[in-house]
Amino acid sequence: MKIIACYSNKGGVGKTATAVNLAHALAKTGHRTLLCDLDPQGASSFYFRVKPSKKLSEAAFFKDVERFTKSIRASDYEQLDILPANMSFRDFDIFLARMRNSRSRLKKALRAVKNDYDTVLLDCPPNISTLSENVFRAADGIVVPVIPTTLSQRTFEQLQDFFTSNDLQIKKLHGFFSMVQGVKALHGDTMKDMRKAYGKRLMQAQIPFASEIERMGVHRAPVLASAPKSAAAKAYQALHAELLDRLGQ
Repeated sequence: MKIIACYSNKGGVGKTATAVNLAHALAKTGHRTLLCDLDPQGASSFYFRVKPSKKLSEAAFFKDVERFTKSIRASDYEQLDILPANMSFRDFDIFLARMRNSRSRLKKALRAVKNDYDTVLLDCPPNISTLSENVFRAADGIVVPVIPTTLSQRTFEQLQDFFTSNDLQIKKLHGFFSMVQGVKALHGDTMKDMRKAYGKRLMQAQIPFASEIERMGVHRAPVLASAPKSAAAKAYQALHAELLDRLGQ
């Protein structure tokens, strides 16, 4: 079972849209996929029309295998299930801080489904915390959307610095440009500079700023399902293919 995280330490960069579309693409290509929504706002659960399980508290998530597995919901798409978030997930960091081996508890919890899924995709909240450290250690690959602007470039640098200073495997990071607007000179200049600076840490696939992505909340469906012939859908397909190639799947 592969664990893939969609993560950014900056909000509003298209992280959840990426998680939703990658999950759909993985399932469509035959991977038994679980999308685990770790963000208490529950946006990826919302996109898939899945209501949260109020019984899955932060304690049950990490300690109760039966309740964890019973909280998983089927989506409208074959091979794709959802573990929806609820507001109690906002207390994950407080709970984890009290546990022994707190930085490896997420990986241990996910072992409960290792025989049921080929891929677990994590939609993560935008912060660096005890939970995110768990994500960094558990994941085989971490997909990081980066808007080609100065602030997003800075947060990508901060993330790499955190990995280096905490002895984490920087090769797990797979950045890509998100919400790209070709008409903006700043976007073009930033992408050129970052590709020169970070090399293979950045994938070639990039996701455009597109109305089809913005309308995911209206359709409550992945772009790959609601607008499969759009440029945005083709971009997510390219991202999916490149990521699988990098992870050797």
